[in-house]
Amino acid sequence: MSLKRVILEMGAGNDLHGGDYTKAALRAVQDALHHSSLSFVRVLKVDRKAMQVSVTIGVQRPDKVDAEAVKASLPHGTVTVEVVKGGLDVPDEAAGDVAVIASAAVAVRLDLP
Repeated sequence: MSLKRVILEMGAGNDLHGGDYTKAALRAVQDALHHSSLSFVRVLKVDRKAMQVSVTIGVQRPDKVDAEAVKASLPHGTVTVEVVKGGLDVPDEAAGDVAVIASAAVAVRLDLP
């Protein structure tokens, strides 16, 4: 048997004021999760703990994302989080503020024949 990707969902999230990269990342993950229905888990009687969930977050300042907070937001499986350079910062010079846009890819793998 080998790990096979059975789900790949993408999401986007933002923090419009305050430049909170973790908040934007969490919103991107939740956006991705809200696009998924894992009905096959119930139908096929898959042990949710057996799911390998890998999350990739893209933001302009990867060092500003609390990866453990992102990991804790996933409800099932063994979760890994990688934060990479990506996303978008949109500065508001007049207000001295920045809107942070994060992208997320959430992949679920199962050990299948």
